[in-house]
Formats: sequence, structure tokens, C-alpha cells
Amino acid sequence: MDSDQPIADLTRLRTLLDSGTPLNWVLTGDSITHGLVHTQGARNYADHLHELIRGDMARVRDVVVNTAISGWRIVQLLEDFERRVATWRPDVVTLMIGTNDCSTGGVFPVIEPADFAASVTEFVTRVRDLDAIPVLQTQPPVDVRNAPERARIADFAQAVRDVAAAQDTILVDQFTRFADIGRGRVNDVPWSLMNDPFHPGAAGHAVLALGIAESLGLGSGAQSRVLAQLRAQVPMSL
Repeated sequence: MDSDQPIADLTRLRTLLDSGTPLNWVLTGDSITHGLVHTQGARNYADHLHELIRGDMARVRDVVVNTAISGWRIVQLLEDFERRVATWRPDVVTLMIGTNDCSTGGVFPVIEPADFAASVTEFVTRVRDLDAIPVLQTQPPVDVRNAPERARIADFAQAVRDVAAAQDTILVDQFTRFADIGRGRVNDVPWSLMNDPFHPGAAGHAVLALGIAESLGLGSGAQSRVLAQLRAQVPMSL
């Protein structure tokens, strides 16, 4: 568990986990969380977390729901907040979004990082109004050479960090994890983690799942088959 994370939310989460109370976990965002196509039939990070929580951790009465939709932006998520988040009566809500928000191509208007940050802040507020714990994730980096319309991704990752700091929320910095693995490669892209210029493949989803599990301390109290399998995939991708 990351000692730099907000103590209040992590303490509350640990208390909930230790109490044995069944929890509702909502994972939401865009295509990366939606997890279709790009893992080539392997599990996406939401699937890994489902097996970790309801399998290794034996929290069989927990519910893990993936409500992400490919191609969506934060404004659409806010407009559909009732269906995507509130209706599930969540205890924990994870958000990874911004890969589409940063784009300067397509049919959507171009938005600035500050506007994106304001919307993410509103999302955090709404989650807390549900008495749930928000968990923010930065987006993985992209291959800017082959996806130039998403060249601003680092600015949008920083916007998520800034919101997490200002709102004192748990942050899983997936952008930094991927960038560290890619550092020194062509264009600093962790090619073996990716399926295309901005969608992680199976190994990338293993990294994403590990990022959340380690940040939240999931599966750390006992030997975890899922965590061992995920960690075995990561060195192979270096």
C-alpha cells in the first residue's frame, strides 16, 4: 500500500474490508476500462480485480461492476452518472478517463486540461455525496507519433494528479507506471504493454490491475495467486 496515499480514505477502506461488510465496487471510464478487443481474449484489468477480490480475498458477497463505455469522455459520464455509478449504490468507485478527452480530433469539441479537471472534481464530489470512496487513475501514455491527436495526454494525466491532490483522493498513477517501463525505448513507448497506439494489451492490463491492487492494498494480507500471476507477466514485458 502506497504510504503517500490519503490516509483517511485508505483507513476507511481498510476498515470496511476488515469488517467483512459486503462491498459494491464500481469501475468506470472509457474503452481502457471497458476492456474489449485489445486484450485479444485475455482478461482485462477489471476481470483481474474481480478474481482478486471475489476469489483470492474470498469476498464472495462483494459485487464488482464495470460500467465503462468505449469512446466516452468525462462530460458524458457526468450526464449518465445515475446509471453508470449511483444506481449501483457503490462503496468504492474507480475512474480512469481522459484518453478521449485529450484528443483534438473527431467530432467532440477540443477541451482544455483545466476544464477536464473541473469535471473530474465534480465526479469526485458526486461520488462522495453517495458516501463512496473515489479512486482516481491517470491514463496510460500513448504513442504520440502514431496518435498525434492525443499528444496532450500528459497534461490530462497531470490534471488528474492535481485533482487527487486538491480533493485528497486515492490516486493510482498508471501513466507513470507505463512511462517508467517504456523509458529508453523508441519514443519512450512500452510497446509490449500496448495493443495499439493508446490501448493497453493483455500485459498492459496486468500492469493496470497491479497498480490498483498495490495502491489499495488488495490481496496483500495473504498469498495471492492472482497477484503472483500478474507480477509474472510484468517482467516479461520489460
